[in-house]
Amino acid sequence: MENSAKKKLLIVEDEPSARKVMAEKFTREGFDVEMAVNGEEGLAFAIKHHPDLVLLDIIMPKMDGITMLQKLREDSDWGKQVPVIILTNITFDDEKKMEHLAKLGPECYLVKADWKLADVTKKVEELLGMK
Repeated sequence: MENSAKKKLLIVEDEPSARKVMAEKFTREGFDVEMAVNGEEGLAFAIKHHPDLVLLDIIMPKMDGITMLQKLREDSDWGKQVPVIILTNITFDDEKKMEHLAKLGPECYLVKADWKLADVTKKVEELLGMK
């Protein structure tokens, strides 16, 4: 990323250790990293600062990730198209919930336990056209 401006990531994650590990990894990889501890804070930041990509947990206090994504998609043209990666430890057996989430258009749905951080980093770089 020598010649390009830093890509801005927003990590919306309520678990402090997960948030810290991700922030450190993406910062080392040359990203400008911002963090939010719940969907309410994440939505406010995203609307104001327009990050290049959002890494979004689902189960969080104040506002969950699905609600945040729904409000983000309703907000503006930018909000409708910003890439969002759902990064969570829950899997939905409920088909209706998965259909609802799919309609909100996340780029991908990753289960934390199944993905190494290096692979998540590669996925982010791919989505941002960096690799």
